[in-house]
Amino acid sequence: MSDIIWHNKHLTLEDIIRPHDHDMIGHLGIMLTKLGPDFIEGTMPVDHRTRQPQGLLHGGASVVLAETMGSFGAWLTVDPEHHQVVGLEVNANHVRSVRAGHVTGVASPLHRGRSTQVWEIRITDMEDKLVCISRLTVAVTPKKQG
Repeated sequence: MSDIIWHNKHLTLEDIIRPHDHDMIGHLGIMLTKLGPDFIEGTMPVDHRTRQPQGLLHGGASVVLAETMGSFGAWLTVDPEHHQVVGLEVNANHVRSVRAGHVTGVASPLHRGRSTQVWEIRITDMEDKLVCISRLTVAVTPKKQG
């Protein structure tokens, strides 16, 4: 089993799930589904909110899922009293189309430094086939006090 990378070693999925009624996560129906010792997983429906006009999963929606999962992962590794994480760069390669159902994004760190982190996010379809591979770089910055 991998070492636990989260700042709070006793963290559970229930500790981080909260309503997202008024943000992008809620609008696209993204749900956190699993928290492992060194990865975080979430799902997103492929429906009217996430498809492009030709009926396929929109690449931008995949990028939102990737950035959401990587950002959550990065945030969970820092002390939130003293640090915050902000996205610097995200890229994505779309390798398979999806028309319905849902996709699953799993984020795991490639690098966790003092000032930057790099996360890989694998998005798969309901048959566990790769749909999108993404990489997110975040800055770890001191939290402004006051």
